[in-house]
Amino acid sequence: MTPETLRRQFLGWQCRLRQIAMREDGGRPSEGMRPMILSPDGRALSEGTIVLLVRSDPAESSDFFEFQVRKNHDPNEVYQKGLAFLQSTHYHRANRFSDEMTALFLPESRLAAMLAELGACRLDFRQFGQSYRLPCAVRTMAPGEPAYRNTLWHNRLFNTRLSDDVRILGFRPDWAAAVSLIMVEAG
Repeated sequence: MTPETLRRQFLGWQCRLRQIAMREDGGRPSEGMRPMILSPDGRALSEGTIVLLVRSDPAESSDFFEFQVRKNHDPNEVYQKGLAFLQSTHYHRANRFSDEMTALFLPESRLAAMLAELGACRLDFRQFGQSYRLPCAVRTMAPGEPAYRNTLWHNRLFNTRLSDDVRILGFRPDWAAAVSLIMVEAG
């Protein structure tokens, strides 16, 4: 399998997982949206951290997220409007998404500090008998970046009180070194 084929398959799988989570589970992140994070030498650093997919051009969705949060003072209404948007066609075209995933951390997060210092990690995803092992470059995103803004406002749909004082990391997979596995479920 070529690195490009693996990238396309992974993004398609992630979009399907997110469609299911939005439509059937009220937007709660499923197992496949919370990869285990390992250091480059294989030490487990986190059993599961929520990562987001961000569109290659996130301006439209970022504007929508921000508008909903600023317009509505009722957190439940913000959540419902955001969920309706994410349930619609947001995740229908995997080719519209960047392969650099993002994750939001509180500023005092030891995990975020360690990942930024390492500059690399491995994300292990698994759900529905499918598994991906993605070695990734890690970087701290700047507040002015479109993916930073998208990640912040996306998270605010689910937590309207989230402060501006956050740290957002980007995870860029090395597709040539990535691995996809089909797991045989014990049963």
